[in-house]
Amino acid sequence: FVDTELSRFGKVWSYTDAQYQPPEPYIPASDPYVPFALAAVELPEGLVVLGQVADGFGVNDIKVGDEVELVVETLYTDEEGDHTTWRWKPVAKAGDQS
Repeated sequence: FVDTELSRFGKVWSYTDAQYQPPEPYIPASDPYVPFALAAVELPEGLVVLGQVADGFGVNDIKVGDEVELVVETLYTDEEGDHTTWRWKPVAKAGDQS
């Protein structure tokens, strides 16, 4: 295998939301579940990559064809510190207030 650097930007190919809590052991039933959006993003290299949408954004904030950027965010924090993950964040368009 050869390591290949991919673009951090892409276009939304498809999206959905995860409204239902996965069963244990994926998420303990005692933990509060917060629904989140998922986006399949087509990179300029031709790959489609599935990932969560950034905190503060949901399915009402994106549409097919929108440009997004890969960002790193905190997934959760515990006694060992922050555990991070990558997510897709919508790129602000000219004239947007976001």
